[in-house]
Amino acid sequence: MTGREELPLDSDVEVEESANRLRPVHLRLRFVLLVALGGVLGTAGREGLALLLPTTHVPWATFTVNLVGAFVLGALLEALLRRGEDHAHRRAIRLSVGTGVLGGFTTYSSLATDTVLLRDDPGTALAYALGTVVLGVLATAAGVAVASLVPEGER
Repeated sequence: MTGREELPLDSDVEVEESANRLRPVHLRLRFVLLVALGGVLGTAGREGLALLLPTTHVPWATFTVNLVGAFVLGALLEALLRRGEDHAHRRAIRLSVGTGVLGGFTTYSSLATDTVLLRDDPGTALAYALGTVVLGVLATAAGVAVASLVPEGER
């Protein structure tokens, strides 16, 4: 066995040979651009939703995008898993939509900032922070459950 065959590979560090060089997935321009483009779209979607939702004491826009994003990510990853291994177009979808769009759409840094800004109302701050995390886990599980109802595709 060569050293390459002995190393465990996962989908994000898998390498391809190009001119006798090994290139990790995160260094392939195609995938970097897919994530970047998806991030732009997701961030624009988050801003659009923030402009639509009324501004109140509780940051509902951040709360909403994080829960919707958690649900969609759970459904997306389960659906992709049911369709086969993380290669070719499935990897491109996972990276562009999962990492890019949903990474740009969701915003846990804003969750942290918003929680600090609610410090004058500790009960609301605690309910907001814990509620987002707990409901986010449940939303992810719901997304997985919904996607699992769809029959498995060709592997």
